[in-house]
Amino acid sequence: MSSEDVFIGAIDQGTTSSRFIIYDGSSKAIGIHHVEFTQFYPQPGWVEHDPMEILESVKVCVAKAVDKATADGFNVDKGLKAIGLTNQRETALVWSKSTGLPFYNAIVWMDARTSSICRRLENELSGGRNHFVERCGLPISTYFSAVKLLWLMENVSAVKEAIEKKDALFGTIDTWLIWNLTGGVKGGLHVTDVSNASRTMFMNLKTLQWDETILKTLKIPAEILPKIVSNSEVIGEIGAGWPIAGIPIAGCLGDQHAAMLGQSCHKGEAKSTYGTGAFILLNTGEGIVKSTHGLLTTLAFKLGPNAPTNYALEGSVAIAGAAVQWLRDGLGLISSASEIEELASEVENTGGIYFVPAFSGLFAPWWREDARGVIVGMTRLTNKAHIARAVLESMCFQVKEVLDSMHKDSTLDSKEESLLRVDGGATINNLLMQIQADLLGRSVVRPVDIETTALGAAYAAGLAIGVWKEEHIFNCKEKMKNAKVFRPLMSEELRKKKFESWCKAVSKTFDLANLAL
Repeated sequence: MSSEDVFIGAIDQGTTSSRFIIYDGSSKAIGIHHVEFTQFYPQPGWVEHDPMEILESVKVCVAKAVDKATADGFNVDKGLKAIGLTNQRETALVWSKSTGLPFYNAIVWMDARTSSICRRLENELSGGRNHFVERCGLPISTYFSAVKLLWLMENVSAVKEAIEKKDALFGTIDTWLIWNLTGGVKGGLHVTDVSNASRTMFMNLKTLQWDETILKTLKIPAEILPKIVSNSEVIGEIGAGWPIAGIPIAGCLGDQHAAMLGQSCHKGEAKSTYGTGAFILLNTGEGIVKSTHGLLTTLAFKLGPNAPTNYALEGSVAIAGAAVQWLRDGLGLISSASEIEELASEVENTGGIYFVPAFSGLFAPWWREDARGVIVGMTRLTNKAHIARAVLESMCFQVKEVLDSMHKDSTLDSKEESLLRVDGGATINNLLMQIQADLLGRSVVRPVDIETTALGAAYAAGLAIGVWKEEHIFNCKEKMKNAKVFRPLMSEELRKKKFESWCKAVSKTFDLANLAL
């Protein structure tokens, strides 16, 4: 079968939009459509999505992408062999098994409403914030799905009643989509994959199953949790009512794990994805590496039920591209995200200002839920171009903090010390990438296809049904041929001075969460 005859689809459900991309057998995108959906902010620090709107956005994307590819002469109806799915992680919801309707909006990964639950658990449990780290690799934090489920159980009466009546299903967005894609109330499959499960705080990193001790401690009924599967296997077929009914779902990964696969990250290699947040992962191979510098121990990927498990160290930055959206929607300094590069280029530096986007606290390596955003160092000469440049620098400083922590925790990436693989929508900004290289003091490599998250999901699905082999997926030399490399130009002395100033600015964000009262 020639590559022209084979197509693999990828559902990429992100924090602000959904996409469907169709790839041919040579992993070239031949059809794409994306739809943005609404983010709700009911209270300061709260972020929600409407699960039904997400579902509809995916349905529209699939239909439109198929139509586009077909219009361009590709016989997708005949050649589409499987789809993979990737999704925003940690975003959680509970819905009715009998009606298929959610009991409440999905609580988004960056939502901070659960801070009081986290503090309560830290005080009640003998291990404090790190009570479950040995089992699941994660500290107690508002970031993870477990505390979101606790909030729903404690604050939404319909959820509590449905659990008592055995009518509740819990899941992250992958689980919600797969359940609906495979039939919903008419026999939908209630599953998640190991990468998404590893972000709930419920999964044991060694057994890759729900940890009974954690569930008992948190009083979580096991029957509401989905079955855990690998990242690359045939899960089930898409049901009636969808544009691609009958096609198997053969891959599922959380977005950052999918990007690792799309970037072909071997053991010892790191990537950074720049989206709403920024997410840096280092593949540590089959060994679980414990962090002592504020990082998370998590799954990289498991490419088949019997395949070896690759683990990772991860550092998550809550606000990256979201800060650009804030400039656009909150301050009105730009009318589109793409304008920030030109505005920031109007000045050679930030004029001595530093912007720390701790809108709902700081994630790795600080883990300060009491932090709030600050701009420091302003003078009468500060203008909007300085602020725009400081916003770009803030993304890069945060990525540097995480990579520095990775170096302290592990020597696995020593052979790749000279480069960082990057992907995600924000990487089209050349100024951002050059600033990143300058502040890191290492080369930054941007692939030709920056949408590696969707590509990783397609790889997982194609691998499961035999369209691709691992040699094709991990052929880094081929992918590096046309990649853009940004090399550092800043002196080491200036780099060190700027980072010291950044750390001073970060310290000003602490203990500011109650200012809004």
